[in-house]
Amino acid sequence: MMMGTDRVLGLLPLLVLAFLCESLYCKPNNDVRSLAEITREISGYRAIAQKIIHLAVQGEAQNRSYDRLAAFTDTVGNRISGSRNLEVAIKYMYSALIQDGLENVHLEQVKVPHWVRGQESAMMVLPRNHTMTILGLGSSVGTSSQGVEAEVLVVESFEELRSRASEAKGKIVVYNQPFVSYGETVAYRAYGASEAAKVGAVASLIRSITPVSINSPHTGWQDYQPGVPHIPTACITIEDAEMMARMARRGQKIVVRLRMGAQTLPDADSFNTVAEIVGSEHPEQVVLLSGHLDSWDVGQGAMDDGGGVAISWEALSLLRDLGLRPKRTIRMVLWTAEEQGGVGASQYFERHKGNISNFDLVMESDLGTFSPLGLQFSGTKQAEAVMQEVVKLLAPINTTALEEHGEGTDIELWMEAGVPGASLHTADEKYFWFHHTEGDTMTVQSPVEMNLCSALWAVVAYVVADLDDMLPR
Repeated sequence: MMMGTDRVLGLLPLLVLAFLCESLYCKPNNDVRSLAEITREISGYRAIAQKIIHLAVQGEAQNRSYDRLAAFTDTVGNRISGSRNLEVAIKYMYSALIQDGLENVHLEQVKVPHWVRGQESAMMVLPRNHTMTILGLGSSVGTSSQGVEAEVLVVESFEELRSRASEAKGKIVVYNQPFVSYGETVAYRAYGASEAAKVGAVASLIRSITPVSINSPHTGWQDYQPGVPHIPTACITIEDAEMMARMARRGQKIVVRLRMGAQTLPDADSFNTVAEIVGSEHPEQVVLLSGHLDSWDVGQGAMDDGGGVAISWEALSLLRDLGLRPKRTIRMVLWTAEEQGGVGASQYFERHKGNISNFDLVMESDLGTFSPLGLQFSGTKQAEAVMQEVVKLLAPINTTALEEHGEGTDIELWMEAGVPGASLHTADEKYFWFHHTEGDTMTVQSPVEMNLCSALWAVVAYVVADLDDMLPR
């Protein structure tokens, strides 16, 4: 639609102002700073960034994050929501943070789910006896003490299940879906039980959500859909899923006996764990960095997400060791019950969202602390331009990539509300090999890689927290 000339001329001052605020960087008091000015300010942090990097990578703090994580996971083990182990983990970390001399160390109480796995087993009884390795899925119901014994229907997609719905009644549905990506394939873990129940299945077994297997099942949370019967559900190995698919294609009858002692108990008390370096000029303004303290009830939870916890703690320690106190507060939050859908983080958001204008940047590491590449970032184009300059300070360790789309279950509510968000971006191609398995142990971790991740995390948190202005929104 065309506009009249007079109307266009009348809008010119507003259009010019909008262009200036887009091209420059408007402060709340209507002052503007050019990107060139901000770039010069950030480049002034080059020496400080180098000191942080040296301390973490070659200095006295070398391997400290790895050693702390090893001591923690070897002592506590895995830490599922609602468990005694998670209580011990929170107390351990609370005491360690106080002993480390960090500020405002405290716990913020939340309610979390309490699902217990119990004893579980699966045995193929036809066409031959074969003991299957399984892991029940979080929130699954159990079977009776006698278990469930039924013929198997193998499908490779939800579409195939619906097309064969008449065959599914009274059977155990086995999903042998191919791994495309975690984001796409995880739908089978999340909704497989309910989709099977809709067509009359008595249980579901889901091929583990991973591209690689050494006969290793991968657990995780699943969600029952409203109004649909709750049936037992577990993950099986790629090897067993593919074997049953081959048998089914040959026309062989497959029967499996499944026993699961899973149960859901009343919600439990838990805590988000918080520590800070308080800002020198604007203590009410916050750069938040985080990882989640809980894990699944297998392995040690070293990779998911002990590494994120350790580098977030280490970032504060590095700044403390160097006597660096930024203008804004750097707040570390170690989330509880992330694995159940960001439960602790969502309650934190509800408690603190009234102060959202003072949250400058939210950061989370929850995709492994492998060799770092840089950051993934969500924010305005203006904020992205600032962050591009910040990550250039990481050139000495070659971690200057800034990709789109910050990730993290625990920070997504803040990002959706407009707060800039960043997640650690690493060479994580092996992450889903160990994810939610007995293989998630300290053996996956590298002290050298954790040193680099800690340096990156500390430099970014400090510089953003110390800039004259908050990130543009």
